[in-house]
Amino acid sequence: MKKLSIIISICTLSLGVSQAQGQTADLKTLINQSFSYFPAFKELNQGLDVAQQQVVLAKSSGLPSIEAKGSYRYIDPVSEITIPTGSTPVSFQIMPNNNYSTTLNASYTLWDFGVVKAGVDRAKAGLQYAADNVAHNRNQMAFQVGSIYYQIAYLKEAIAIQDSVINFLEANKKDTEVKFKNGDALKYDVLSIQSGIDQENNRKIDLQNSLNKQYALMEYTTGTKVNTTAADFNFPAEHQSSLDEALQTAQANNPEFNLIRDRITQAEAELKVSRTNGKPSLSMNAGTGFTNGYAPEIDRFRYNYSAGVTLSIPIYQGGRAKKQVRLSQSQLAQTKYSEETLSNTYRKDIQQALLDISSNTSSLVNAKRQIDEAKEAQKLAQSRYRNGIGTNLELTNASTNVQRAELTNLQYEYQLCIAKLAIARLTGVQYW
Repeated sequence: MKKLSIIISICTLSLGVSQAQGQTADLKTLINQSFSYFPAFKELNQGLDVAQQQVVLAKSSGLPSIEAKGSYRYIDPVSEITIPTGSTPVSFQIMPNNNYSTTLNASYTLWDFGVVKAGVDRAKAGLQYAADNVAHNRNQMAFQVGSIYYQIAYLKEAIAIQDSVINFLEANKKDTEVKFKNGDALKYDVLSIQSGIDQENNRKIDLQNSLNKQYALMEYTTGTKVNTTAADFNFPAEHQSSLDEALQTAQANNPEFNLIRDRITQAEAELKVSRTNGKPSLSMNAGTGFTNGYAPEIDRFRYNYSAGVTLSIPIYQGGRAKKQVRLSQSQLAQTKYSEETLSNTYRKDIQQALLDISSNTSSLVNAKRQIDEAKEAQKLAQSRYRNGIGTNLELTNASTNVQRAELTNLQYEYQLCIAKLAIARLTGVQYW
């Protein structure tokens, strides 16, 4: 009954895996697919459009302004002039009770001490930050998809190793059952092998469960049920072997460093804007339209126009301009310090990834040799067991050693690939 339930569980999980696997796709295809599918990129691209509109809006501050107005106002009482003319004085109004006006006004700033230019530069810095933020998130998403991709490859290969172990134990069990029937083995030997088979099947179930979860994560990031083809962990990008060289590449190419530089540019632009606060401005104004109230026919609608210049000089604003400048200077200094902090963090991460690459590369040499040795020992143990001079425990241990050697080798290959993937992310290499 226990064996039957395990087989059913394996079949169910295998069916789940086959359903999770849809179209075959390589790493580059999956990464680019995630850029168009993952909802966060739609938000980031919309933010880029917002930043572009902010640049357009900032430029519009330096354009002429034109507005049309129409008004009506009733006034009572109004001023009157009385002129004595003989016995009956004559009175007349100098302004109407009903006042109508239609005007078209225009204004243009002739001189603003660089206020508009500073605003435009600040908006352009925001646009560049939005663009680099998209690139930064793409770099992060590519690393996430790559990690899932190679995790799937690792789990598929681990399951294949489990299958080989189970097949070996199944064959060993058949040999033991024959020996048991012939009186050359004990029932205990058959049960021990079956127990080992059940244990390996449980490990396979755990691996398949992990594989299903990775397929679900891949669907979450790319929107498609896929079947990866990688099993050799050949990462497409090259990596620098020198720490200083890799750090220089990261500082030049990694989008996160670009974001820091963008923040510095934004802080500098904000400082320039702060320095324009409280500056005078010279503007030109003009207007034309129709209105009543002109003597002697004060109710008649008449054409009129006006033109002039206005000089505005702020006198006292409570020292807000100087305080804003000091605040902007402090924020600029803070942002520059954050670049040093980021470089220090990247130096540590790159060094650790390079150490992982060196360590796993060396370990793979020994691991491959251990596989050959363990397989040779397994053949000898199996031959000894079939010839009646070896024990079941000896054969089981030999099989376990092969499994451990293959899994260890697989783990080193996987860790080496992930370390190279991490170096690519840190140095800003676009491998997609």
